[in-house]
Amino acid sequence: MTKQSFSLIPFSAPDLPDVIVTGDISRQNNLLALHYSLAGKIEDVLLPSASARPSRKDELWKTTCFEFFLAVKDQPQYWEFNISPSGDWNAYYMHGYRRVGFREETSIQRLPFEVREEAGAFVLDIAVDLTPILRENQLLELGVTAVIQTRDGNETYWALAHPALQPDFHLRESFILALAGQTHPAPQSVPGS
Repeated sequence: MTKQSFSLIPFSAPDLPDVIVTGDISRQNNLLALHYSLAGKIEDVLLPSASARPSRKDELWKTTCFEFFLAVKDQPQYWEFNISPSGDWNAYYMHGYRRVGFREETSIQRLPFEVREEAGAFVLDIAVDLTPILRENQLLELGVTAVIQTRDGNETYWALAHPALQPDFHLRESFILALAGQTHPAPQSVPGS
């Protein structure tokens, strides 16, 4: 299993909320697990209310939303995953930067995750089986991001890196985490066979 910790950086903006976004990400075989923690003055953050029937929805990023982007190293295509504190979610495939070849990733039928408050923090845990879209042995490049909306309506953008003059989670230069997949050793011959 490969595991890495992260701390998201806010894109410079007036009136940033007094919060921090940290977590860790791991991969075992083709199971990707992410743990997000939003800590600090979370009472200043607009957290969408729980949906009566959580489902796949578009435009979750218009309010507080946790996201991650993944790509296979040296390949142009990538996937975007949006997870709302409401329980709603979505997954998208893009053949290239931003909306080139953009479509909903229908091979991902569910995105199991849990949200809770824990010791003064808002916590989100998610586990995604990547088998429908990737092979186990592929090296992944990941960008972990969040849109944090304050109660007064300001949207702030958080990522591992902000390589452009404007927030842009789709830039491959911001996919700075790498997670190796499972490699299976070559079969060994048995002496005398």
